[in-house]
This record gives sequence, C-alpha cells and structure tokens, in this order.
Amino acid sequence: MKKILQFFKNSYAELRRVVWPSREEVISSTKVVIVSTVLFALVLGIVDFLLLKGIDLIF
Repeated sequence: MKKILQFFKNSYAELRRVVWPSREEVISSTKVVIVSTVLFALVLGIVDFLLLKGIDLIF
C-alpha cells in the first residue's frame, strides 16, 4: 500500500514541475495539426484518384 501512495505522491510532484503550454500555444498548435491533416488528406485523395484512373486506363 505504501508503494501505491508513494507512486501517487511522486506523480503529483512531477505534474507540478510540468511547464504547461499557454492557451495561445495550444490553439496555434491545434491549427497547425488541422491544416496539415487536411492537406495530407487532400494529397492522398488526389494520389488515390490518379492511381484509380491509371488502373482504369490499363484495364
């Protein structure tokens, strides 16, 4: 039981040392992730479309 309590005490102490990002940093990072995900999806969609058309031309 002591080990479990010590684990939670250590976890709490470690969380107090974490430097949390500001709201603006989180929003900025989220925008970057969303834009890059959309761009990557578009590129994959175009490649998929072109490969499908290429296969249709072959067969």
